[in-house]
Amino acid sequence: MLLLLALVWGSSFILIKKALVVFSPGEVGAFRIVTAALVLLPLGIPKVKLLNRRQMAYLFCIGFLGSFIPAFLFATAQTQLSSSLAGVINALTPLMVMLIGALLFKTKISRQNAIGLVIALMGVCLLVLAGNSGKLDVFSGLNLYGLLIVLASICYGFNVNIIKFKIKEINPTMITAISLMMVLPIASLYLFGFTSFSFKLVHVEGAWLAAGYITFLGAVGTALALILFNSIVKLVTPVFASSVTYIIPLVAIFWGVLDGETLFPFHYLGIFAVVVGVWIGNRKAKAAE
Repeated sequence: MLLLLALVWGSSFILIKKALVVFSPGEVGAFRIVTAALVLLPLGIPKVKLLNRRQMAYLFCIGFLGSFIPAFLFATAQTQLSSSLAGVINALTPLMVMLIGALLFKTKISRQNAIGLVIALMGVCLLVLAGNSGKLDVFSGLNLYGLLIVLASICYGFNVNIIKFKIKEINPTMITAISLMMVLPIASLYLFGFTSFSFKLVHVEGAWLAAGYITFLGAVGTALALILFNSIVKLVTPVFASSVTYIIPLVAIFWGVLDGETLFPFHYLGIFAVVVGVWIGNRKAKAAE
């Protein structure tokens, strides 16, 4: 299941890139959430009455932190960041799961976890400094949009720990369906009330194809993939579940290079640091747990 998830999520970055040719980041993010929520709506509505207020509050947090905010952050970041580098920076997720788990959920973090985190963060800093030009020029090459991906990985860190430790009694399908259903009104209101999404569908060439990319992204890359991921989180440790992000960069880089993206030496050095840092940090975590 981890391999399937990596293939789906690793491909999501190139789909976002293609959709951004026509739609704004907000439109891409909102329509992704709307599509995912509508696909699972029939599964979520009948189950809402079975939940109490505490569970509903946690499910809203999961929908907001694990789906809604990252959807907008990734789309915004990829207006100035290649899909390849976005996929690499997202590999920080297991380390953010560890860090937030240690700070807020009383899980243990070892020295090796900390070393891995530092190495990976150095790699991210290198990617941010190199920007799209591949040159370490703080003033002209700096690409702070990479930090939006870091912020998304922090959101995922909260999300995974909440699922593992706060709502153990709810099954993965319910978690995914109801959490998405709870952010559906916000996404819909924004998409149809404050953007030009509907106008573009009718009047802009290529809009339906771009909308198709987002529909696939929402239905498969969000709805189906989150059910699989939440199932894994229930069965194993949060850090091991999030280790799916090991393979995501490879898939993202493959699609990016295939689409004509160029990576420079400093990019490869940053990618190497991120992957090694995540591997070091997560290897110790799995051994300890």
